[in-house]
Amino acid sequence: MRLPTFLTALLLACACAAETLTLWPSDLCEATAQPSSELAPAPDRALAVRTGTRYDWPGVRVAFKAGEHDLAAYGPLRVTVRNTSGRPLTVSLSVKNRSQKDGSPGGSVTLEPGASGTIRTSLRLTPWVLDRPLELVGMRGAPAALEGGPFNVRKTAEFHVFLGKPDAPASFELLSIETDPAPLLRLPADTFLPFVDRFGQFAHDTWPGKVQAETDLARDRAAEEAWLTANAEPADRNRWGGWAAGPQRAASGHFRTEKLDGKWWLVDPDGRLFFSHGVTCIRPGAETGVQHRENYFAWLPEKESPLGAFYSGTSWAPHGFYKDKGWFRTYDFARANLLRKYGPTWETDFAELAHRRLRAWGLNTVANWSDAKVYLLRRTPYTVCLHTSGPRIEGSDGWWGKFPDPYSDAFAEGILKRARDQQTAGTARDPWCIGYFVDNELSWGKDDRDLARATLLSPASQPAKLALQRWLRTRYTTPEALNAAWGTAYASWDAFLASTDKPDEKRCGADLESFHTQLAEQYFRVIRDALRDAAPDKLYLGSRIAWGAPSVYRASAKYCDVVSVNIYSRTVTKDLPADAEDKPMINGEFHFGALDRGLFHTGLVATRDQQERAACYQAFVRACLRHPRYVGTHWFQWRDQALTGRGDGENYQIGFLTVTDKPYPELVSAARDVAATLYPTRYRPE
Repeated sequence: MRLPTFLTALLLACACAAETLTLWPSDLCEATAQPSSELAPAPDRALAVRTGTRYDWPGVRVAFKAGEHDLAAYGPLRVTVRNTSGRPLTVSLSVKNRSQKDGSPGGSVTLEPGASGTIRTSLRLTPWVLDRPLELVGMRGAPAALEGGPFNVRKTAEFHVFLGKPDAPASFELLSIETDPAPLLRLPADTFLPFVDRFGQFAHDTWPGKVQAETDLARDRAAEEAWLTANAEPADRNRWGGWAAGPQRAASGHFRTEKLDGKWWLVDPDGRLFFSHGVTCIRPGAETGVQHRENYFAWLPEKESPLGAFYSGTSWAPHGFYKDKGWFRTYDFARANLLRKYGPTWETDFAELAHRRLRAWGLNTVANWSDAKVYLLRRTPYTVCLHTSGPRIEGSDGWWGKFPDPYSDAFAEGILKRARDQQTAGTARDPWCIGYFVDNELSWGKDDRDLARATLLSPASQPAKLALQRWLRTRYTTPEALNAAWGTAYASWDAFLASTDKPDEKRCGADLESFHTQLAEQYFRVIRDALRDAAPDKLYLGSRIAWGAPSVYRASAKYCDVVSVNIYSRTVTKDLPADAEDKPMINGEFHFGALDRGLFHTGLVATRDQQERAACYQAFVRACLRHPRYVGTHWFQWRDQALTGRGDGENYQIGFLTVTDKPYPELVSAARDVAATLYPTRYRPE
């Protein structure tokens, strides 16, 4: 990679060790068990780790005996582990300072029984290091000084190797922790600002495919046109992207589900087997906040100029720097680049090109949060996302906010209205529409009681609390009977409503679990009924579960046509409980990112470079193809997020496309390779 002259001059090799440093086993560190964990020696100096289920993150903590250690001279980190359980395990890593501010280096590896593997990460959160601290806001990842930012590599304290929320006892062995020396890409903080060029790219580095001038955009457009002309979609596809060469099933004129030879499938409107191989967020924009950060940008257009059309504003900022700023001004470099690249017809060209790209890349679904101007061209099957409304359960909490109250009239009325709106929008009877996701990554709580706990903490007027009171009255008849069971002292049913105290769960736990299940079922049932009313031919694709206890999956399977989950791991980690109704599943989100193309954050699953990113893509999709329940998997997302972050600060390198509308060839090739054998792989008898 050719670096700018000033950066080459600042590429300083660390005055450090010239060989690999072994951190475990070694005299530098000692190992202690996490809660609900036991350690024992194993052959070849390995460490055997047995984990229980009473702690969310059981495993081993390997800490420096001196308290902390300066690892600034090192970058690549490798943690090698062996799965000694009788089932697949995902073993994770988190590297810690003694006083952790925020994110830290980490990763995971998924292993079959008996297999060994390596968790690979970097001790540096970005490849670039500032020579002194500089406050940079509004981004999940950004260059920082060695002793600045969320993780201080000079004060590395410990390595946590663990299982995440295991549902059964397990065991693994820690074989080694090693790190290699690496030079520092050191940047001067005094000249770092501005760091965003006129195309929305990182100004202080270069990489393959970086746009240097507008003539590069024309060159890229011509090169891709030639590539698309030469590369058709897989030959075994019908017009829907279904398996034209596969078995003929009953044609309903709409997408439906069917279980065939022990495996679930989608079936397209013509009766052909269909696996949904898609990508989310097919839309032109990638807005970023510019207000309060104008000095980050080397160029911003005059408001009245043609490129000034891409200024906008928002107040959406659930997390991060902009959360309490109210309305703030944004700019969209992605749309500006589309105007530069395609001219005045860029919107039409973008939508038309999206379908050509999907077919050529071997993809067959326009997935969640995509632009209606794209999917209503009706050239590729698509999904639509609806959202519920109405009051939230006040006692609940979660990353994306409080849980919607499914007992409120506004909840039922709101989802019915949004479902009926799709009749006007043209999706409710459209054979190209696979179905509807409703909501996303809800705050279901940490266990099978949490929503019931949240209901108890809510005010007396909360519809869910009123529903809980009605249910308890059918179970206990009088407050005195409830008090005898729960060990409480409610003077009346009204007193129960008014109370926000939590009773002893040893007494009331079974009731909390029962109501948690009822609340989850109420949520899914009300939505199902609304969709049946408004769009009876469309599939109800669930709520894209990211976190949730078994009762949530059981309730979803009871009322949804397809249970949707979002999985941020290197392989499939979610399935239905054994006692759930047998239903197909779809993965609504997954991604991998790397830091070799000028962005500051890998997203939720990090890889070393574009080659490993592509390999991880293939492995994940093929794992879904082998799983008997999964009928699709959707990549998040179409385009990289803005270098300087969206409203909540996410600035992940997770796109099929860059901010300058250039496809990542490695990822495109990976998708095409998977697609070439997609249906035979899925159909193959186990």
